[in-house]
This record gives sequence, C-alpha cells and structure tokens, in this order.
Amino acid sequence: MVDPPAAPPFATPPDSQSVALRVWGDFACWTRPEMKAERVSYDVPTPSGARGVLEAIYWKPEIRWIVTRLRALKPIRFTTVRRNEVASKVPTKGKFGVGAAMKAGSGRLGLNIEDDRQQRAATLLRDVDYVIEARFEVLGGADIANKHAAMFARRAEKGQCFHRPYLGTREFACDFEPADLAALPPVPEELRGEKDLGWMLHDLDFKNGMEPRFYRPTMTDGVIDVPYPDWLEPPRRRAPQPDLAIGGKGGER
Repeated sequence: MVDPPAAPPFATPPDSQSVALRVWGDFACWTRPEMKAERVSYDVPTPSGARGVLEAIYWKPEIRWIVTRLRALKPIRFTTVRRNEVASKVPTKGKFGVGAAMKAGSGRLGLNIEDDRQQRAATLLRDVDYVIEARFEVLGGADIANKHAAMFARRAEKGQCFHRPYLGTREFACDFEPADLAALPPVPEELRGEKDLGWMLHDLDFKNGMEPRFYRPTMTDGVIDVPYPDWLEPPRRRAPQPDLAIGGKGGER
C-alpha cells in the first residue's frame, strides 16, 4: 500500500473523549444495501463502517463509539472488479446448523466451494484516504474516560489492533495512524464545494430488532458532519472518580 503524506503525532483532541484516526488503503467497499446481487460502494464511508474500524483497534463493553465527522482526503474514484464468492453460507440454526453441531459435539459444517462458487462484479472505491473523528461514551466499569483515551492513543500509535481493520469488507484491510487535524493535506479540487450524497446507512438499531437507520449527509470540502444516533439510550450518569495514573497495576488489559 502507498503511504499517505507524513503526519505529525497524535493531535490534541477537542476533549478527553474525542479521537481522530487516519485510515487509508488500496480499495474500499461501503456496500449499498439496496444493491443485492452485486456489491456497489457508497461514495464515502458509512458511520457504522467507521465505527467498526475504531472497534478493531480498541473495544471494551464499558464504552461505545460515536462517529462525529468523516473527512475524505483524496478524490472519490471508482473501479470495477470481478470476484469469486459463494452463493450460500453455513446455517446457524436447524438440524444441520452450528448450534446443533455444538450441542452434539460433531457435525458437517463445511461448504464445497467448487459447487457453490459464483462470479460477481463489484464497484469499489480505489486509492482511499480518510480521517475518522469520533468520541466514546463511557457506559460503566471502573475505568475513567482518560484511561480509555490513553489506551486508544497508545494502540493507534503502535499499530495495535484486536483484528486487522478493514474498509467495508474484510478483503480490503487498511493501514491506520493517529491524525493531526492541524496538519492535514489540502482539500483536493474535486472535493471542493458541497455535494449531496443521498440517503446512506447510518447504523443499525440493535435494541429494535437490528433495524437499519439512514441519514442524508452533505459533504462540504470533503467533510461530512455525522448526526448523533438519537435512537441510542443515553449513558448512565456516573459518580465523579479521582483522576488515576495510567499504566502500572490496573493498566491496559
């Protein structure tokens, strides 16, 4: 992968719970759900896809990520490829599903790809470079916000992740580094001005049967402001806690 222009170390975020991450890669596919037969990418990342990148680097059940802004640093360019896919998947339920095999201790869960292979076209984004701005909300646990922020910053600087983050689908892994918002490259000419991106997937409402939620963003000079997902339950108020030192005993787990 081609490295982006050099950026200074991690920028000072607007508050202790805000972060900025730069991600880039050769290809991306933020799949439009209305395109069922063949994959077609949105022009820009979805907030849920950006959230997945952050969770790949740092996730704990005590916090949740809220994407606040997306920045495109390179012009939007599409390309078309043909890929091998399989037409079915291993069932999770039923007599021959994963659940039954786990209970029985054995089962046939494989797929014969020679009998199930399909070639499908995909319209992808190429040579992409983004900045994800987000903040996290603390939902519980003993760790304070500053501790979570320090863990994320340390992992991003070292390139650590729970699994390799990707740009839409797992085939398109990405590189990442902390972003300095004061030292970003100039906005490309193709991204200047305003552009209505149409209806896009925002995220899934997991409390309401995984109902998809959509929004209609406008990109201004390569920047998209993402509205707060108002279907989420507000985090519980926590009692003030003393500011503890980071590291040592009780540090990153």
